[in-house]
Amino acid sequence: MSNIPPSPVTHAFSGIQWDPMQKLRLTNPEKLLLRSAEANPIDYTLSNTDESTAYVKVILKVLAEASGASGPSSNVSHLKEPLPEDEALQMLYTDPMGVVTHYAITKLYDVIVCLKEKSAASEVSLGSTFYNDGDRNLIDEWRPLLRVLHLGGSGDAFAQRGAAYCLAHILMAGCPSQQPVSSKSRKVSYESVEEPLQALISWITSQLQSSASSSLSLVTPTLTTLMSSPEARIMFSNSGGIGYLSRHLRSGSRGGKRIAGNGGSATVQQLYELCFCLWTLTYECNGSATIRSTFLRDHAVQSLVDLVSNAPREKVVRVALSALRILAQCTADNSPDLSGKKEITGSSFLSEMIGCGLIKYVDLMKERQWTDPDIVEDLGILHKLLHQNYKEMSTWDVYLAEVQSGSLEWGILHTEKFFKENASKFEGPDGDFSVVKYLVALTTNNDEEVQAIACYDLGEFVRHYPNGRAIAKSLGAKDIVMRLVDHSNEEVQRHALTAISKMMVQNWAAVQ
Repeated sequence: MSNIPPSPVTHAFSGIQWDPMQKLRLTNPEKLLLRSAEANPIDYTLSNTDESTAYVKVILKVLAEASGASGPSSNVSHLKEPLPEDEALQMLYTDPMGVVTHYAITKLYDVIVCLKEKSAASEVSLGSTFYNDGDRNLIDEWRPLLRVLHLGGSGDAFAQRGAAYCLAHILMAGCPSQQPVSSKSRKVSYESVEEPLQALISWITSQLQSSASSSLSLVTPTLTTLMSSPEARIMFSNSGGIGYLSRHLRSGSRGGKRIAGNGGSATVQQLYELCFCLWTLTYECNGSATIRSTFLRDHAVQSLVDLVSNAPREKVVRVALSALRILAQCTADNSPDLSGKKEITGSSFLSEMIGCGLIKYVDLMKERQWTDPDIVEDLGILHKLLHQNYKEMSTWDVYLAEVQSGSLEWGILHTEKFFKENASKFEGPDGDFSVVKYLVALTTNNDEEVQAIACYDLGEFVRHYPNGRAIAKSLGAKDIVMRLVDHSNEEVQRHALTAISKMMVQNWAAVQ
């Protein structure tokens, strides 16, 4: 299990007195249970199912009453660093409900860690503790955990992170894939889990919409936990999760190419955790045409290739290569696409990998001495598959894959000779000039080299395709490229100016 950082007011927990805290509305037996739990090891408190369930219900009641409905606490929620004992005890006096909220989250986390460590044969488990004995539904007392997430705002990071993590483990116990096969007890009800699980995943995706590293730190422990469940993986994918992960990996892995102003870029550990989550999702590709389509649509391959090429750490490279290998080998045998569209298989992903320049990186990496046998094996398989696929692709196929991936690099695909030989192919099989549309979009890319190459390619298209000037203008190329003439990067500026000249001059060859 992941470790949740301790509460900033941990040292105040020993000073909590239950009798004066009338707001919590605790009964005498409930206070007695809390005191008993403090006086004994947690394993003793969770020694049988009835006491275990009674204890977590009291803890969740404390959380419900302390967190209230008015949002995060006034003082404790804003703390970022652990307080020394004297300051923590003072905080218990100035913001008692904030301290108690953290206490409840901490104790619930301790309960879950203890229950997870029990053997499969144990009478007491997450399922027996958090699910009713009769109908096997999730206990109603779980709801304050979700409320902590949505009332947290920009405030209590500890409470949000802890509540999400605890809720994930509680809900996972109700997923069919996570329930012991040999268990003699009745299975818990997944129906009672689906709605809260979707609510938790919706909160996670809302946090992933932010580029801030602080938002990632709230959700990565919970998300890595959930990704061990196929039910949660599919639900997360259906909620746009693959796209969110791919965008974070792209913006966080490019080093010098990182988006300007993205001061909250992911740390190496967060990149590893996000990549791990994306890797687990690749295991659903063979069983779902929708998930294969989503991986292709959201340019997950581009994100993984960025990680491999920038190699932030060996452990990140290992997971990224493994994910690429799974995508390269996926099939549609068990889940054909019934929509009538072109089937997406490993070949589709290999073409995108080639367009992203993965062949070059794999060839270079094979020359290195790797201590990890998994990396050696994945490199060998990818090397073989990529080169086989490349031999079957025409020069135009490679160009198309490169443009669609958005990873333009100077080479033989961006020369006068290439455009002379392939100009007619730019209209596309449907006659919609989709490749030209891609190039127009790439002129606004965050990578300045990509912008410069897109400008060059648009200029060459205009030169070599009949009526190319009118087509480029109708697709908005002239207006967008014109804005780049004053770009701060000299190469972008030069290629934009040349492209505009080609769009405006009838006979470019005569001008040269």
